[in-house]
Amino acid sequence: MTEKDTINLLKKAEQISITIWITGGWGISALVGKQTRPHNDIDVFIERKDAGEFVKMLVSDGYREIQMEYTTADHAVWQDADGRTIDLHLLEFVDDKTICFENENYPFEVFSGKGKIGGMEVNCLTAEAQLLFHQGYKHSEKDKTDVLLLCETFGFEIPEEYK
Repeated sequence: MTEKDTINLLKKAEQISITIWITGGWGISALVGKQTRPHNDIDVFIERKDAGEFVKMLVSDGYREIQMEYTTADHAVWQDADGRTIDLHLLEFVDDKTICFENENYPFEVFSGKGKIGGMEVNCLTAEAQLLFHQGYKHSEKDKTDVLLLCETFGFEIPEEYK
C-alpha cells in the first residue's frame, strides 16, 4: 500500500462518512509524520456499524476477502488484484470512554492518536498503544524497525524483547 493508495482509501471512506483509525506500520508512519518504510498493507479500525458500507466500498474497488488463519468476526483481510491489502478490524463503542475489540475493552484514549500521511491528518492509535500492541508475540524485522523508531521518536524505553 503506497502513500497514494492509503490517502485514496481514507478519502473514499470519508466520502461515505466512515471514520478510520490507522494502526500497524502506517499508524507508526502517521505518528512520525512521514512514510518510514514500504508498507505491504494498511491496518485500519472502523466501527462495526459501518462494516457493511465499508465492505461495499471495498468490493466496488475490486477487493475481495482473503481467509487467513487469524480471520475472526472482528478481523478480516481484503485484497485487490494488484495485491493492495487492507487489514480490517471492527470495533464497537461500549460507552463514551470505552471501545470493545475482540471481546476486550480498551479506553477510548488508545484511539485518540493523530498523525499525518501525505499531509493529510489521520486518526490513529497513540504512540503508547502502538508500542504496547507490538509486544508479546514473535515479531518480524519490520516490527523491530517500527518499535525502535517509536522509542527513538517518543522517548520510550526499548522493550526487553526488542533489545
